[in-house]
Amino acid sequence: MSKVLYTDFEGVEDIIGAMMDSPQLKKAITRTNMYKFWDSILPEKLKGKSKPYGMLPGGTMTVACLNPIVAQELSLHKVILLKKFEPYAKSLKMRVIDLKFDPKRWIND
Repeated sequence: MSKVLYTDFEGVEDIIGAMMDSPQLKKAITRTNMYKFWDSILPEKLKGKSKPYGMLPGGTMTVACLNPIVAQELSLHKVILLKKFEPYAKSLKMRVIDLKFDPKRWIND
């Protein structure tokens, strides 16, 4: 009986390397890193009451809000928030030109 050699297996390093070359994965990692800065630009009273939800085409970031009151308060601060967020987005080579606040997207963790 002949011996079967299993030498055609891919290593974990090769699989992870191939995954990291995926443009979609790179984009997702960059967005996740950008979302981590959200709380650092918020006024103290609004921290923990909103979180980035996703990006729409054209550079609009959707933000999930605890309730409509928080969404309204954030919309009043939109211009200031965009200016504060700009350096973080630029450092990751992302563009955020508008914010959309949506209380329907809120999910309790």
